[in-house]
Amino acid sequence: MKIEDAMVLAAGLGTRLRPITDTMPKPLVPIAGKPMIDYGLDALAEAGVKRAVVNVHHFADQMTAHLANRTQPEIILSDETAQLMNSGGGLARGLKLLGRAPVLVMNADLFWIGEKAGEKTNLQRLAEAFDPDRMDMLMLCVRLEDTTGHNGKKDFSLDADGRLTRYREENGNPVVYAGAIAMMSALLDDAPDDAFNLNIYFDRAIEKGRLFGLMLEGHWITVGTPDAIDAAEAVIGRFQEAAA
Repeated sequence: MKIEDAMVLAAGLGTRLRPITDTMPKPLVPIAGKPMIDYGLDALAEAGVKRAVVNVHHFADQMTAHLANRTQPEIILSDETAQLMNSGGGLARGLKLLGRAPVLVMNADLFWIGEKAGEKTNLQRLAEAFDPDRMDMLMLCVRLEDTTGHNGKKDFSLDADGRLTRYREENGNPVVYAGAIAMMSALLDDAPDDAFNLNIYFDRAIEKGRLFGLMLEGHWITVGTPDAIDAAEAVIGRFQEAAA
């Protein structure tokens, strides 16, 4: 399936990354010389996304100024300066600024490296594999051993058919949610107008057997604390050396 619309969740306060986020929004914190949000936006552009809604709250003026410099994808701002809407509320509000086409949803502070040149990217694979007849959401997932900066939590179990359930030891095959989803905009038509967590829709999809996972190719990075920056930049450096 071709997906040309996206929503990037970027409005959080980044409290665990203080004191850095006392003066700038977390998505603009540079990792190896590149703001975190640009890793995701560049990946969306490479995957053929034309329009991306980005929600803003914390230091919204800085976010607005930075995003104004981008031409691909086209950026549409969703203003949450008056009230933070949490992941679900932010997504539901942002989707109203797009059409009814399928969308890719990404977190602004999670990204990956190490995709193989000449092969389909993770987001291209995610878009192509999404089947709305069978799936409410197709979620990009990663093995714990292919992560840097993660807290060790195992989010889901992936079965042989690609379905996801909440992780329990007896279910086996643990995976981590990698912060990217393919879905139809209509899925959130019944969403409340106030703030809520997107996990509500994950659990609804699980109950119906319609939450699926696709494994990430490469290495996934999250930066939650100032100490995690060095670890992230070190692994990026290793991948760059290996590719040289």
